[in-house]
Amino acid sequence: MRDKYEMQLRKLHAEMIEMGTMIEQAIETAIKALVAQDTELAKKAIEADDAIDHQEREIENLCLKLFLTQQPVAGDMRNISAALKMITDMERIGDHASDISELTLCMAGTPYIKKLEHIQQMAKETIVMLVSSIEAYVNADEKKAKSVIEHDDVVDDLFDKVKNELITMIHENSDDGEQACDLLMVAKYLERIGDHATNISEWVLFSITGEHID
Repeated sequence: MRDKYEMQLRKLHAEMIEMGTMIEQAIETAIKALVAQDTELAKKAIEADDAIDHQEREIENLCLKLFLTQQPVAGDMRNISAALKMITDMERIGDHASDISELTLCMAGTPYIKKLEHIQQMAKETIVMLVSSIEAYVNADEKKAKSVIEHDDVVDDLFDKVKNELITMIHENSDDGEQACDLLMVAKYLERIGDHATNISEWVLFSITGEHID
């Protein structure tokens, strides 16, 4: 019985890694479409959200199956419960990647009022956080989970830079206001992705220690 549980747990971990990979690609595609103002690529990024939603349901079903058929002990319960919580945050990250692509479509055809280097850096940092949080879960790596939580400050600092730059630009030229607001929303979505990655790592810590950070 325990061998069967371990096999299904390995399957759960593999499915979690697959969902993480899908979301990582969604963020990368969304930012690539944004920078290049590539509307066709943006549309593909939006369509990819359906596959992420499907993967969430597959993992949810697997977790419920583990609960119902394998009689998990306390540590197992935490592991499975954490996965259920994590995929909610992961699905929302996918939503935000799609939201960024929706904004890309809105801004298509108009040159950007500023360079997007800080937004691109935000995307890179959130991907690092996402990948590390999934690795922390699969490997029960408490240290890595804590490092993801600490890394959220980097994303928040970048968001503040983008926000302050855009507010200054609006004050200097009100005609730039609409696009500045759209770019600020892009940065806000990335900041939220960082928050969701932090949430994921907090659930990883719960799965390891049994304690949840408020």
